[in-house]
Amino acid sequence: MFIPRKGEPGNQIDRPGQYVVYGWGRSYFTHKLTAALDYYEARWEMRPKTSEVEQELRLRSGTHQVPVLHTPENWLIADTTPLLRMLDARFPDRAMFPDGPLGVLVHMVEEYFDEWIARTTVHWRWNYPENHEQLSLDAAYGDPELARSIAEWGVKVCRATGVSSQRQQEAAEQEYRRILDAVAAQLEQTPYLLGDRPCAVDCIVLAGLRAHFFHDPAPREALYDAYPAVVAWVERDAAQWGGEGSLVPFPDSTAFARFVLAEMVETYQPYALGNRRALSDGDRAFVINVYDEDVSYLARPYIEQSRKMVVDHIATGLTKADQGRVRAWLGQVNLAPAFAP
Repeated sequence: MFIPRKGEPGNQIDRPGQYVVYGWGRSYFTHKLTAALDYYEARWEMRPKTSEVEQELRLRSGTHQVPVLHTPENWLIADTTPLLRMLDARFPDRAMFPDGPLGVLVHMVEEYFDEWIARTTVHWRWNYPENHEQLSLDAAYGDPELARSIAEWGVKVCRATGVSSQRQQEAAEQEYRRILDAVAAQLEQTPYLLGDRPCAVDCIVLAGLRAHFFHDPAPREALYDAYPAVVAWVERDAAQWGGEGSLVPFPDSTAFARFVLAEMVETYQPYALGNRRALSDGDRAFVINVYDEDVSYLARPYIEQSRKMVVDHIATGLTKADQGRVRAWLGQVNLAPAFAP
């Protein structure tokens, strides 16, 4: 994150009296942040990232991406996982990341949705032409020429994230149906995905459903009517949670968390490690075998940065005794190659 010092450029956006989210209503990570703000019971509003504010947002947040959070003290900050950690300190009774080893487990499950399932959101949006007109025009604020370039960009992103072949597209959709099956089954046992209260995992799963899978024409037609209990959860008012409850303890957690951790072994983990090797070797792309097919992915620095956040969480956020517990558990769930410090 970058916050300019007094006297540096960037003073067109007025200091807000509450939290302001600069984002897009169909953005995965915008909805992750707004779901968390609702659970925090924070005062917030959404504003579009228009051309009038784009330059200052980019300068002061250090990114062209959304969302950017404008805080009451006039900070402009991006990157949702660190943002949630900052907000946890401000709303400690409603924190989205618990302390100790359980917080690591939450972080790892969140990482799967942040960095692996993001490719599924891209596929189900941009590999289906029936989505393009509505969504590209929305993203372009009604500008037809810009909308065409956005749709073309979306198809390129599908190639970069390995969902161009029919096999990978079908596998991504089947994988997401397994996720929704696991979500529906968990909601029969607990009101939230990791227990009796929400956490960062609920925020990112809700984000995918609200921004993409239950909104975009193609995935909505395929999924919405098939998962009524999940629809009810998505539409539940965050105010129904009064701040009470607890998460299922580490290391057992919930069936949903165990399902995701098992999925990560054959998908997220080789993807993250392949990306790490490519960056280390100076390669622009890497190939791994996913769902019985060799797939090429663009090497991206942020994937490695995000993985290292989990590693650093273990290395610096736990006591020595808890580090030992987490290391042993990582071996048991076969995810030590990706996350053991």
